[in-house]
Amino acid sequence: MIDIIHTLLTVTHVIACVFLMLVILIQPGKSGGLGALTGAGAQQVFGGRGAGNLLTKTTWATGAVFFATSITLAYLSSSADDALQTRSEAQLKSETLPLPLPSASAK
Repeated sequence: MIDIIHTLLTVTHVIACVFLMLVILIQPGKSGGLGALTGAGAQQVFGGRGAGNLLTKTTWATGAVFFATSITLAYLSSSADDALQTRSEAQLKSETLPLPLPSASAK
């Protein structure tokens, strides 16, 4: 069950990451950003402040999803395994087991 949740969160995280990059690149900055390449600065489809508000709200919402999935994935990956000290102690015990002595029939 944890694997299904982990996979679903990972897919959501990657989609949010890509969408966040796109939304940030679309936003016009002081110099116009990518909006200057497409001519969006001259057309102003959403009006003077409307595009900024819509893109700003979209950026905040996507950023919140990205942050929440990051925290959740970090928690799931840290709590799923044993502690590092426990795993290293178990590995040391398995490495230091004495080897069996050769039997007399092998001669």
